[in-house]
Amino acid sequence: MIFEEKKINILLIEDEDYDVRRVLNTIKPFEERMKIIDIVSNGLAALELLKGKKGKIDLVIMDYQIAGGLMGENLILQIKEIDSSVQIIVITKMTINLSDYNFANKLIKAGAFWYCTKYPGDIEDYIYQPTDFILSIFNAHEKCLLERERFRSYQKLHRNVEDILTQKKIVGESPIMNELKDEINKFAHSNVNTLIRGASGTGKELVAYNIHYRSDRRYENFVIINCGSLPSQLVESELFGYEKGAFTGADKKKLGLFEIANNGTIFLDEITELPLQAQVKLLRVIQDGEIEKIGRTEKIKVDVRIIAATNRNVEEEVKEKRFREDLYYRLNVLPIYVPDLKKRVSDIPLLIDYFLSSISIDMGKDKPEIPEETMNVFLNYEWPGNVRELKNVVQRILFSAEGRVTPFNAKRSLGIQETEVSNAEIGFSDIFNSENILPLKDMEKIVRERYFKFVRTNSDSDTDAAKKLGLAPPNYHRMSKELGLKQ
Repeated sequence: MIFEEKKINILLIEDEDYDVRRVLNTIKPFEERMKIIDIVSNGLAALELLKGKKGKIDLVIMDYQIAGGLMGENLILQIKEIDSSVQIIVITKMTINLSDYNFANKLIKAGAFWYCTKYPGDIEDYIYQPTDFILSIFNAHEKCLLERERFRSYQKLHRNVEDILTQKKIVGESPIMNELKDEINKFAHSNVNTLIRGASGTGKELVAYNIHYRSDRRYENFVIINCGSLPSQLVESELFGYEKGAFTGADKKKLGLFEIANNGTIFLDEITELPLQAQVKLLRVIQDGEIEKIGRTEKIKVDVRIIAATNRNVEEEVKEKRFREDLYYRLNVLPIYVPDLKKRVSDIPLLIDYFLSSISIDMGKDKPEIPEETMNVFLNYEWPGNVRELKNVVQRILFSAEGRVTPFNAKRSLGIQETEVSNAEIGFSDIFNSENILPLKDMEKIVRERYFKFVRTNSDSDTDAAKKLGLAPPNYHRMSKELGLKQ
């Protein structure tokens, strides 16, 4: 036995004392391996007990006809609803024909593992067919353990998928992004090929991830290939593989990416970079569901959903004969467009907050504050590199800003050069005010604070700032804390 070290916990549902005695007598020789931990006389009591001991009962032995109204197939179905891994053996009086397939079929459809008769009338101490009865208990227990192991594996896969979707979250609440999310959910429930279009950096790969991991294929492989990164002479061998000895140097068999993605999804990024010869083979895969491996005469069946993406004008590529028209129509069954960041400006604060939170955790830094005047710098920027550029800018800010991101910090991270720094940053016009003359001590602190800020903004690090100020790094850090510039 595979699981022979585990004890089998059994619930007996029986309303006749002498039948209880016969079941106990039958399993007694195997009491080291199996134990009836509870005996109940009706179906409702059995269901309550199973709810309270979920996961602790492996097997139910039940009389087909018992008192209380809830019995037979109805009781089996309700037991399975509570714990689908529990296996059920049905015992009944010799009032049925053992070859009655209709009766057996009803039990199995309801969820029973096995059934037998109690006795033919001349056996009083044991269940009829005791050897088969004991073997069925062992077999049912193994199935129970396998079902529970399968469920644990499913839960682990489900958690992995949920983790991936959390990491690949699509951030945005603008109308255009809500429409995109609706399309993703709709497309995920289809197996039709999809073409994702959008400018570089908009998040086309992110969309592909979400389509796959929300689909029925989510527990299968998601294979990503950038068509532009493949050398033209290696495209076919990478996509479709080759057999051992197919050419000089092919000393072993190679699986192609379509074989690896079988039953899952393949994402072909920059699809317009695919050479024309490879486009022909890809078209055959879409039409026939078969791949041709180098060095193999027989074709191989594959079931793969194709998601392609491009930042180019595909219609123009077709017109210039660089991309096959028939392949374009095969891929463009469900088109989806990812908008530029400048078309969803209202999402910029959400994206900045999301990246600041996630990246600051990775860097082990406190999340800095973004005041309104700084956020306006970001809102008024064109973002030619889209979300990818925004993420890079947030990373730069986290490397340089301390506590509060100023407009100057923001412009510097965006690569915007300014010839003059505004009075709001380092000027002193507000304190040279005849109506509000400050004590010298307060004036000195303000000047020092603003000069420290100015030097730090124009330095690569705290160490660099300390060097420019002529201070030792520990002294710089202490004085920054005294000025309230550091926590």
